[in-house]
Amino acid sequence: MVHILGINLPDNQVARFALTSIYGVGHHTAHRLCARLQVHDRCKVKDLSPFQVTALASFLSSPATAPPLPRYPLAKPDYVPPPPTTPLSELQAAFQASQKIKKIKNSDPLKNLKIESELRREIRENIAHQRMIGSYVGRRHAMHLPVRGQNTQTNAKTARKLNRLDRH
Repeated sequence: MVHILGINLPDNQVARFALTSIYGVGHHTAHRLCARLQVHDRCKVKDLSPFQVTALASFLSSPATAPPLPRYPLAKPDYVPPPPTTPLSELQAAFQASQKIKKIKNSDPLKNLKIESELRREIRENIAHQRMIGSYVGRRHAMHLPVRGQNTQTNAKTARKLNRLDRH
């Protein structure tokens, strides 16, 4: 078994689906993580290289400080390459000028990823805030009742178990 951030990932499971066992990582985020770390879609956890496991663990431990992805511009269909005799310095200067004009937003969706204890803490703080301001949702949490308009006559047992501020 591969052990990442205190979570065991099963060996015979596809890596993309095994990553969803981490709290806060769903299918879409797991797919993006695999694409970022160049893990094949059908690669199993036992087939991951040690480098990939290390890269995954280091990225998940602090996604905000991870190096940004390189941006490679795509050529348009009518692009004509410069002649081979053009000096490299001219090509680099033209590229830098085009980047300043475009002002490409380099927004990485995985940059502000929150998982495990950090996400649980944020959810706990949000619930505490709702209770503190006295909103309807906060009062429903305080009474351990369903929060999102579910039926309370018969099926509120689960809500009474889960809608507690001190849950982990």
